[in-house]
Amino acid sequence: NRSRLLASLDASTMVTSLPLSLLAPVYSFVSSHRLSLAAFPFSATAALRLTAWLYPTVSSAVHHCTPLYAGLTLLAVVLVLYIRSTRVRAVYLVDYACFRPPAALRVPLSKYIEHTGLAPCFDDKSVGFQSRLIERSGFGEETCLPPACHVIPPEKTLKAARAEAEQGIFSAVDAVLAKTGVGAEDIGVVVVNCTLFAPTPSMADMVVRRYGLRSDVRCFSLSGMGCSAGIAGIGLAENILQCDSRCTYALVVSTEILTSDYYSGNERAMLLQNCLFRMGASAVLLSTSRARARHAQYRLARVVRTHAGHDDRAYGCVQQEDDAAGERGIALSKDVMPVAGDTLKAHMTTLGPLVLPASELLAYALSLARRRLLLMAGQKDSSKPRVPDFRMAFEHFCIHAGGRAVIDELQRGLGLSDKQVEPSRMALHRFGNTSSSSTWYELAYLEAKCRVRKGDRVWMVGFGSGFKCNSAVWVCIRSPVPLDSGPWEGCMHRYPVAAVQRD
Repeated sequence: NRSRLLASLDASTMVTSLPLSLLAPVYSFVSSHRLSLAAFPFSATAALRLTAWLYPTVSSAVHHCTPLYAGLTLLAVVLVLYIRSTRVRAVYLVDYACFRPPAALRVPLSKYIEHTGLAPCFDDKSVGFQSRLIERSGFGEETCLPPACHVIPPEKTLKAARAEAEQGIFSAVDAVLAKTGVGAEDIGVVVVNCTLFAPTPSMADMVVRRYGLRSDVRCFSLSGMGCSAGIAGIGLAENILQCDSRCTYALVVSTEILTSDYYSGNERAMLLQNCLFRMGASAVLLSTSRARARHAQYRLARVVRTHAGHDDRAYGCVQQEDDAAGERGIALSKDVMPVAGDTLKAHMTTLGPLVLPASELLAYALSLARRRLLLMAGQKDSSKPRVPDFRMAFEHFCIHAGGRAVIDELQRGLGLSDKQVEPSRMALHRFGNTSSSSTWYELAYLEAKCRVRKGDRVWMVGFGSGFKCNSAVWVCIRSPVPLDSGPWEGCMHRYPVAAVQRD
């Protein structure tokens, strides 16, 4: 008994030690060919009967196989019923909308610098630091700040923060409901994400009250998750839609409220948030309805999330804290970029086997095997390690517009062209860093430029505090024909702006 127990433990240890990435191709094959696998018993039965009809000499032998026919038929019925009961319902992007702040709230660079100089909370060094930072930010002259931030000193009240939230969220939700014609009574899931502002009642409750959603609606408010929370919200909504057949539509809202957390101190690590973040919000409507699938533009292929919170450096590189004077803000350490690079590498290790073609996976595996063999032989490989080419997996890239440094590093690391990162740079120039909603402004840019075609794959990737790297893969199932340019209406003809491509 002891030997059997030890053997079973060894076997379980071997199974659990297998990397999940090796099982991904098997799972992908089975899920993609589940109907063919279920139809195999029927095909085998038909083949046997056809053989008996064509060759009467074996008819007597086939006649004795009647129990086999019955067994195969029963097996086929069981397989079909099992597959139907466990089938994962596809999630479709019905439509989305982005909030476009009014022109009265725009903050030209000169106005921001002047406003900072007049604010009594900043000393001369802080004013100079913010001036240099904003001039190199990659922002244009039309980024916007909430009304409370136009006041000197800023009005950091709960009332002003709620007003900012209602303006952005309700505008985006109104737009997406008007575009889709979906009634409030049809929405079964509401997910609202905002990192810094977490009022009571929650912002998800604000949406329920405003639109009179039904009493059994499932509401979630995500906070403190950083700029990757939008994709996490998509993944949460996907799981609920696939598990609960009563929920057909899910509304996912992404925003960032700047009023209540405007930093009024002089710590350089905390002043970055004032310079980088701007107003923005998006509302996304997802559905598992087959009727809606005929009109949807995208199908959600997969959501992949990577969390590096087990590492102290990653956990503390983006932290909300009080400075020495008691002013609260978001401190960004110098480890942000190295941590983002390490987390992205771990994320790509998980994502790669799920999206890369077999030829690229084989080439990467051979390159890795070659390096290991040379290492075992005591020789050094002078060539650079092969990096999987993700351009073979996606046609379009929506990289979170967290700043010029983030976009530059991802472009360099993934070997992307200027045109492939153009949506991120232009969204940063026109709207600034709108946190978790930025990827939707980038998708709107691609659609306004009529670059997305049926069959194209779009990769959305974002980074967040904690430290997290989340990504969503969308497959275009119907070429978008935008009736307008969405948030880019009235300014699309001015883009791309060549001056900020690679400054």
